[in-house]
Amino acid sequence: MNARHMLSAMIKGVAAILVAIIISSLILSLLLRFTSLTEVSLKWVTTGLSFLSLFIGGFLSGKKGKEKGMMLGIGTALLFSLFVFLVQYLGYQTTFTSTQYLYHGIFLLLCMLGAIMGVNISSHK
Repeated sequence: MNARHMLSAMIKGVAAILVAIIISSLILSLLLRFTSLTEVSLKWVTTGLSFLSLFIGGFLSGKKGKEKGMMLGIGTALLFSLFVFLVQYLGYQTTFTSTQYLYHGIFLLLCMLGAIMGVNISSHK
């Protein structure tokens, strides 16, 4: 697999992550607006949806790449973390906290797992 194909698969994975996050944010914001739910009550739901989004993005990057799932998962998670860091640093002038490092470590593991599963599912066809 050449580097261009791997990068293309990783970018598609990151795009899928961002789309999943935007859709879940829209749904959660509508729930907050039109129900009596509060942000505190949806904290674990938000965390679970972000974990699911990274798993799906890794899965799609592995499925598109068709080999080297661990590398695709690591690359996809690192691209996403770089994007988040740049938005946070350039937009809000803050860096990652220790809690965010923990979350991004979990994102890395879930994205790797998703990419490995995506490669395995795509290779059996």
